[in-house]
Amino acid sequence: MSDTVATTVTDDYLKTICQHTEWQPEPITPSQLAVALALAPSSVTEMVKKLAAAGLVDHRPYGAITLTDAGRARALAMLRRHRLIETWLVERHDYGWDEVHDEAEVLEHALSDRLLDRIDAELGHPTRDPHGDLIPRKDGTIIRPDAVRLDQAPPGTTGAVVRISDRDPDVLRVLDRLALTLDERVRVGDDRSPAAGVALVRASGSTIVVDPAVTRAVWLAV
Repeated sequence: MSDTVATTVTDDYLKTICQHTEWQPEPITPSQLAVALALAPSSVTEMVKKLAAAGLVDHRPYGAITLTDAGRARALAMLRRHRLIETWLVERHDYGWDEVHDEAEVLEHALSDRLLDRIDAELGHPTRDPHGDLIPRKDGTIIRPDAVRLDQAPPGTTGAVVRISDRDPDVLRVLDRLALTLDERVRVGDDRSPAAGVALVRASGSTIVVDPAVTRAVWLAV
């Protein structure tokens, strides 16, 4: 494995571990990491050992994986690159929000720090990407709003949409059809069921029903 490939793989692992705890507190397990990276558990186990030996993660056998200070700093730097690039592609190059993730995965390893700083300045130093994920500052600071995932929000909850997961492009296309966007204020309807999904009442008074699979991708600030 070349040094470039090894660096890319390391960054992808650290970024995925960090993302897991951005919107919920439980650290990632090796099996969850394998699913997130679409890799065999045995491959993940070996790589986690290497990351631990490099001082980038803490992990005990059969336990969860957490980032060390060094690992977290590197992960946040990569998240900053990825999310600035996504924002740049949407705002300056007319990409759809369902198209940018894979493109950013490639570009984040290719752009120089100088060009990334220019992109940041050109965009006005944005604080979040097109999906509502927070863009870390250069010093690594990041402030997350209090938010609840839509499928876990009690009936009657009122809040603004602050984050929409970009993991599944099909989900983003569904939300496009519903015209549900960041910052829209909605109220969770009283009638809900795991099978039917969640009813959202918009400011206009109209109601949309969000499919159960989609509710797991939407966060409300409350």
